[in-house]
Amino acid sequence: MTHAAEALPPPAPTAVPGPARVRALVTEHFDFVWRSLLRLGVPRADAEDALQQVFLVASRKIDEIVPGRERAFLFGTAFRIASRTRRTQQRRREVLDGEAADRLDPGPGADELVDRARARAELDAILDGLPIDLRAVFVLFELEQATTGEIAALLDLPKGTVASRLRRAREEFQAAVRRSAARGRTP
Repeated sequence: MTHAAEALPPPAPTAVPGPARVRALVTEHFDFVWRSLLRLGVPRADAEDALQQVFLVASRKIDEIVPGRERAFLFGTAFRIASRTRRTQQRRREVLDGEAADRLDPGPGADELVDRARARAELDAILDGLPIDLRAVFVLFELEQATTGEIAALLDLPKGTVASRLRRAREEFQAAVRRSAARGRTP
């Protein structure tokens, strides 16, 4: 063994090369990012493109993502892409039918599918009515089962702000449910 080889430090065992880390990121967080995009208001017709955008941003910035903070980075990226997608959708002149794709999903019996589709459509409508800052906290807490501490870390917010937004989101959600029930629909 030469002296030059002895002088080189061994590679860090936790260092993962970029492409392998990107593959691991996609494998580990694909479902989370997909659900987050849908729950943040990205229409199913645009969700695949938005998902690709999230992971493209992550692959370009893979060296900047702090190990252990991948989920926070991905959610923040999904949040920004969902906001941009929603703004773009609002400017479109065409009307997208989000329920058509839902009806094609395989599932149990027809009655149960109809009930699920109605409930999902109503939930989506209620979530669409929430401001995006409240919606993000509500989705992470109520649907993703994240703790307020995790949400604070993911969104880079103080815990008090998360708690306040969650309270306001719940109030707005409950008010929307009451309005929906008064119209004869139940979420």
